[in-house]
Amino acid sequence: STQNFVLFSQQMIRSTTKPFRIATASVASRFSTAPAPKSNTKYFKIYRWDPEQQGQKPYISTYPVNLDECGPMVLDALLKIKSEQDPSLTFRRSCREGICGSCAMNINGTNTLACLCFIDKNDEPAKINPLPHMYVVKDLVTDLSNFYDQYKSIKPWLQTRTEGSHDLEHGEFLQTKEDRKKLDGMYECILCACCSTSCPSYWWNADKYLGPAVLMQAYRWIEDSR
Repeated sequence: STQNFVLFSQQMIRSTTKPFRIATASVASRFSTAPAPKSNTKYFKIYRWDPEQQGQKPYISTYPVNLDECGPMVLDALLKIKSEQDPSLTFRRSCREGICGSCAMNINGTNTLACLCFIDKNDEPAKINPLPHMYVVKDLVTDLSNFYDQYKSIKPWLQTRTEGSHDLEHGEFLQTKEDRKKLDGMYECILCACCSTSCPSYWWNADKYLGPAVLMQAYRWIEDSR
């Protein structure tokens, strides 16, 4: 009858449309346009050169670092690269606290300490080079011999006006708080060479010009009232 035909048709429609809706939902989830989680990988472009490799010229190596598994400082990234990717990468480091000055290098165009330099969280690769206009020993290690010879030349220690005039048995040289305060901003220098290797005059005349770091150290001892 006509009534039975209508009921049968409705049942057929319900039975065929349910799987279709399920299939449609499945396909939609498979081809979802929701953005994938953003990778927290930072790339580091590092200056490399090994004088023991005959004929090798300086070049740049690029290393990916997962910042979710790395400390916040550039030195943390360098240590991670050396430990996990390339043990031949060479650089100086010691205290990790901005005290020794060992990890001085050029990071993104600025001379600074790797242990105090935060990793930029932008998408640009970090560019790491040795201190500019210095002879390179290997990779990020520069030859600071001339810099330390210049520091030695100023005799950076307390000297009496008359040699041998100070008698240790009669106590130390005393200094007022006002005179001590005059040394603020000078005694903190850790001789990292960042300022000197940022100075164009020092670049071109390092054999004659002492540079800002050594000149400041010389004034530090001249200004000392003791």
